[in-house]
Amino acid sequence: MKELLRSNDPTVIAFATALLNGEGIDCFELDVNTSILEGSIGILPRRLMVREADLTAAQRAMRDNDIDLG
Repeated sequence: MKELLRSNDPTVIAFATALLNGEGIDCFELDVNTSILEGSIGILPRRLMVREADLTAAQRAMRDNDIDLG
């Protein structure tokens, strides 16, 4: 798995996940529980991971939809 996106904004993660699902790219969100434990104040970012084989297509989908990959 490779990191595609890191964000403190849950709406960005949700949008990116929906886009990837629409493209048929599986993704997995890391650090969800850690983010919840810190009280939802937005300090700890969540990471969106994809398979290494899907990374290029996933990055293209993010760029096409103006999602900043950092």
